[in-house]
Amino acid sequence: MSGDTCLTTTLCPAAGPKPKACSFKGGSLGNKYVRLNVGGSLYYTTVQVLTRHDTMLKAMFSGRMEVLTDKEGWILIDRCGKHFGTILNYLRDDTIALPKHRQEIKELMAEAKYYLIQGLVDMCQAALQDKKDLYEPVCNIPIITSPKEEERLIESSMKPVVKLLYNRSNNKYSYTSNSDDNLLKNIELFDKLSLRFNGRVLFIKDVIGDEICCWSFYGQGRKLAEVCCTSIVYATEKKQTKVEFPEARIYEETLNVLLYETPRVPDNSLLEATSRSRSQASHSEDDDGFELRDRVRRIHVKRYSTYDDRQLGHHVS
Repeated sequence: MSGDTCLTTTLCPAAGPKPKACSFKGGSLGNKYVRLNVGGSLYYTTVQVLTRHDTMLKAMFSGRMEVLTDKEGWILIDRCGKHFGTILNYLRDDTIALPKHRQEIKELMAEAKYYLIQGLVDMCQAALQDKKDLYEPVCNIPIITSPKEEERLIESSMKPVVKLLYNRSNNKYSYTSNSDDNLLKNIELFDKLSLRFNGRVLFIKDVIGDEICCWSFYGQGRKLAEVCCTSIVYATEKKQTKVEFPEARIYEETLNVLLYETPRVPDNSLLEATSRSRSQASHSEDDDGFELRDRVRRIHVKRYSTYDDRQLGHHVS
């Protein structure tokens, strides 16, 4: 056997004399190789490798700590030997290829901490953080399960809110031919907008409301606009539900809510300026019987309906 090698075999417990403790000194075995039994896995390496870094292994094999040996001269280390070969490779080269799975990296880091190999611990921690960032979702979309939950989410959000309500289960009418496609287009646009503006806007879904497809836009806890995408049409002697896809209007209202990104904290200079203007205008407004109120921009797109309520068989002459 040449060079620094490791033999990874598993030993079965066997009856025999108990291991004896002794102080190990480099070269005391008359061989540059050291035979290690780590939790039943056998490894060959050199004292030079084991003492290269200031670790627990250096303390063990420089005579500062007692080591246990069996009758055949194998030095016993009571740890799992699964990752010990990786640890030896790090001691030789100062770098290794880490395992791909998070669990194995955690196992390796636990062994590195035990042997006090700080460089390897740092590598494992950095890899775990990278993997966490890799699997971290780009954006989280809450799904409303109750009106109280919706109210709490909107009031507590420091971001503007865009809500898409889609719920076909409450509809008792049939759909027009392109309604299904338009409903999917609305959902697809919601997904695209949520990916693009997730850092600036809170997007939420509602599947329990009364409407079939409706967009709502909120800023600083107030409802600013609504785009209802459904209407009832009368054709072929029966009522049908028509789902529309007003893409331009939806996109416009989404951009409008970005005006409400400012945090809800008092701006002293703004408060001072507005207080002066209010005091100056108070006399004239009081004379006219008007009350000074905060002006809030509200846009509400009403539901468009093409419902024809004329009775069948009757014609207007």
